[in-house]
Amino acid sequence: MSRSVLRLLLAVLLLPVAWPALAAAPADFEEALSPGEAGRVAEVVDGDTLVLADGREIRLVGIQAPKLPLGRAGFEPWPLSGEAKALLEDLTLGKTVDLGFGGRRGDRHGRVLAHLFVREAGPEEGREAGGGPRWVQGAILAAGLARVYSFDDNRSLIAEMLALEGEARAARRGIWADPFYALRMAEEAGRWLGGFELVEGRVVAVGRAGRNTYLNFAEDWRSDFTIVIGKRAAGLFAEEGIDLTAYQGKRLRVRGWLKSRNGPMIEASHPEQIELLPD
Repeated sequence: MSRSVLRLLLAVLLLPVAWPALAAAPADFEEALSPGEAGRVAEVVDGDTLVLADGREIRLVGIQAPKLPLGRAGFEPWPLSGEAKALLEDLTLGKTVDLGFGGRRGDRHGRVLAHLFVREAGPEEGREAGGGPRWVQGAILAAGLARVYSFDDNRSLIAEMLALEGEARAARRGIWADPFYALRMAEEAGRWLGGFELVEGRVVAVGRAGRNTYLNFAEDWRSDFTIVIGKRAAGLFAEEGIDLTAYQGKRLRVRGWLKSRNGPMIEASHPEQIELLPD
């Protein structure tokens, strides 16, 4: 697919889904975020990272776009990584963006963790006309070129991002048409160790041992897929009114890095990692 065709397709996908809905109620997003210093985008590194003209490197908080090697030896680019970078360039390169913070503002790599809003070209389309800025994270998720990727210290707007991701997945846009990003079933989770995955299944039992709560997806806890929730994380669930024992028998979707600990496991550090699915 040529880049011009890709741009046209993305414009069609984005315009009715992401930007007008957000522009209709910008105040809601401003209330959820603290403003930061605006800047002009000088370089796009990959599908979720860019550099401002003043030198600040911005990591788009709350999403994970397909990864590029970026100098890492032996690293194979993820499918659609080039398309994700191209989209972020189209959305932001050379434009002024406003920053919004909903949690921790920086990472260990010195990058700024922010939500980005692109200013419109003129007042006839911008805030003065009631249109508002365009939310970059929302546009990328609506195009199906990123997954929601949240942390316990940066939880603002996750519900809105999950909704946009879900719409793109249902429509099989972008990454959601590629097997690399497919939903994994709990009974097969062991095949995907080491990756960031979305895993679905039914909780068979909820148990506690030491400081952890375990959501087990089969009878043999030594080998089944498990969600592990530590003491601090359990407190965050409780603050949201979630009783972890009530997950027993429920169908869940969890997202995170799949590791091996008595079988495949994902550690849930905050409630938004887990979605309750209909039976």
